[in-house]
Amino acid sequence: MNAQTTERPWLQAYPAGVPADIDASQYPSLVALLEESFQKHGDKVAYSFLGKEFGFGYVDSVSRALAGYLQSLGLSQGDRVAIMMPNVPQYPVAVAAILRAGYVVVNVNPLYTARELEHQLKDSGAKAIIILENFAATLEACLANTPVQHVVLAAMGDRLSFVKGAIVNYVVRSVKKLVPAFSLPQAVRFNDAVAQGARAPMHTPALTPDDVAVLQYTGGTTGVSKGAVLLHRNIIANLLQSEAWNAPAMAAIPEGEQPTYVCALPLYHIFAFTVNMMLGMRSGAKNILIPNPRDLPAVLKELANHRIHMFPAVSTLFNGLANHPDFGKVDWSHLKVSLGGGMAVQSAVAQLWLEKPGCAICEGYGLSETAPSASCNPVTSRQFTGTIGVPIPSTWFKLLDDEGHEVAPGQTGEIAIKGPQVMAGYWQRPDETARVMTADGYFRSGDIGIIDAQGFFKIVDRKKDMILVSGFNVYPNEIEDVVGQLAGVLEVACVGVPDDKQGEAVKLVIVKKDPALTEEQVREHCRANLTGYKQPKVVEFRTDLPKTPVGKILRRELRDKK
Repeated sequence: MNAQTTERPWLQAYPAGVPADIDASQYPSLVALLEESFQKHGDKVAYSFLGKEFGFGYVDSVSRALAGYLQSLGLSQGDRVAIMMPNVPQYPVAVAAILRAGYVVVNVNPLYTARELEHQLKDSGAKAIIILENFAATLEACLANTPVQHVVLAAMGDRLSFVKGAIVNYVVRSVKKLVPAFSLPQAVRFNDAVAQGARAPMHTPALTPDDVAVLQYTGGTTGVSKGAVLLHRNIIANLLQSEAWNAPAMAAIPEGEQPTYVCALPLYHIFAFTVNMMLGMRSGAKNILIPNPRDLPAVLKELANHRIHMFPAVSTLFNGLANHPDFGKVDWSHLKVSLGGGMAVQSAVAQLWLEKPGCAICEGYGLSETAPSASCNPVTSRQFTGTIGVPIPSTWFKLLDDEGHEVAPGQTGEIAIKGPQVMAGYWQRPDETARVMTADGYFRSGDIGIIDAQGFFKIVDRKKDMILVSGFNVYPNEIEDVVGQLAGVLEVACVGVPDDKQGEAVKLVIVKKDPALTEEQVREHCRANLTGYKQPKVVEFRTDLPKTPVGKILRRELRDKK
């Protein structure tokens, strides 16, 4: 073992050709990367959506026009612009436009309630929002309490042909009734904004690697949702790290064949944002946009039209697809990389996926704070390791005790991560940033892990009380705060419980103030104030909650009780 692998024992597990480090300085900004991609891949397909293909040249011209429109609003460089859309073609166009105009992308979960959306818009200070009309009623409910001055309103069929777009919009609005009534008289329609912007000049701002590119909201280590500040260089580094890591498998794609990615993960989630959209731009790949991954028959019907090479997904999606009767209608023989992230991959799912498509799931690990990828299993692996793999190029892990000291070999400790993909901090929260960053630049993840002799890390516990539901972070503090506002509740505790489908599910334990309080009243309150994955699967009433001598609720004791 040489000096390099002594310091980084995981390097011995790297497949041939994967470098120990990457050069993140090759692009001064994400805009430089986008411009290169538009020039290099202009004639290739960038996105496929509902049977229509959109080229890199299309994304170039439409995002340039939209950038011109945004600049015409008088926003200043560095202003924040929110995007609240599922996987539709307007999403990558909006991202490219915001970045090219010199602004900061604020990714918003489209399923947020008005309460959740209001917090994020106020906290980020977003001056504008680009939103799909399906979620406009949510925005209307909180808009007056936010700093948002400009609304761009998109519709599902906007960028399809005139006839198909009209049909899609009719079905979405009138048949499926997916657009609740709303009134946003100041809103400008997406197509109108593009048309206006095409006539407006667009100036290219001077951007540096240290400028903010994205605010990616997360609970961090506490329940208050806060923005992980991702600089241009953070995301550039992570997509280059991912590219280097995937290269041994992706090199098997026949020369001249365009790489094709499945984009079933939501683009507002940092996993798809970096690994699908940004890496896809760099690689000249086609992304198949899946607007609703829960509609498994529609997903499989769409995938049957393509030769698929890379598929990032969460364990539940791999499982659902592999068990679906239409699975065999898709030609999986070209699949080179199956990336599992967002939540732990279950061994039974990994085994089934290895048997069916024959492409082992490479489980990875990361967080919003690491843009997101920090470790991954080798893409050349033919077996499921049950680990989160090894740190990817230019990434360092160490295991810390509660005092911040590195633990002895063979001991468990909190996983701390250092690398060019680690965030600059939490947006306007220096105290929270100081809590998670060490003096030597490591980010404390809150996950407890152990390393084996080959340098593979395994997560054994979670230091924080976060609940991981289908790849989404749920923070008990937030749930308890919301449920505690219900009049009949005296005390409430929120914990995670194992769930076969979602990995974990939310459980509420409530002490009543009003004996007449019902489970349905609790659920109705949660539906009104919390997005779907945060809502409780189990609601339990008790006469008291376990507490420490100073009165702190013992969540762990509630988790341990069956």
